[in-house]
Amino acid sequence: MPTIRHSLPTELTEDLLSACEQALQYEFTNRQLLRRALTHASAARTRLESNERLEFLGDSLLGAIVCNELFEKYPGSPEGELTRVKSVVVSRATCCRLADRLGLQNYLLAGRGITIQNHVPDSVLAAQFEALVAAIFLDGGFSAATEFVLREVQGEIERASESATGVNYKSLLQHFGQRDSGEAPRYVVLDEQGPDHSKCFKISAVVAGRRYSAAWGPSKKEAEQRAAENALAELQGESAPHETE
Repeated sequence: MPTIRHSLPTELTEDLLSACEQALQYEFTNRQLLRRALTHASAARTRLESNERLEFLGDSLLGAIVCNELFEKYPGSPEGELTRVKSVVVSRATCCRLADRLGLQNYLLAGRGITIQNHVPDSVLAAQFEALVAAIFLDGGFSAATEFVLREVQGEIERASESATGVNYKSLLQHFGQRDSGEAPRYVVLDEQGPDHSKCFKISAVVAGRRYSAAWGPSKKEAEQRAAENALAELQGESAPHETE
């Protein structure tokens, strides 16, 4: 479903490009790359002059950058869990949300099929974000693209990785605890290992004075989610799904 946006520009002026660079927190050496990244096929003379090729490259770059970040950030997470988080972070919905947050629709050059109705399909905004990732990469190298992507997606990574399944086990446990005992769960850090930039935490959930099986996680948030999942399982007479050791 297309979302109603502000009016789109009819040309990419130097002032508009400067405003876009400010939003991106990146200044291009080659502004032609920026122009192309902001030009939808509907406004280009040929498809090769649109942002479609940049979108193709940006999609792969975004995936590689996010995969590397997840690999380094969550050394205790299995492949399946990393894949799940990555698929959320690089999804069209997330890219569209990031484009919205940056206000990229204000710098999109598109044809009358889009501008006459003053709306931009989510897929177009997502493609614009991916094209800009590629443009920054071609202009400033992999480090510049990585800096830009990680600045924008860290919050998305945190949200997506709060639990392995997308279920908020902490919320479920809180509801359970308050319903049955009138007490909110507490979370106790039992151990932590690893260097400061890559710590793992061992946390246990405590409900009504009873401490349940602890769980390890690559962040306190994720360890708490796993500990809550363990507690919920044990409260239902099942084995804890996450190993303590």
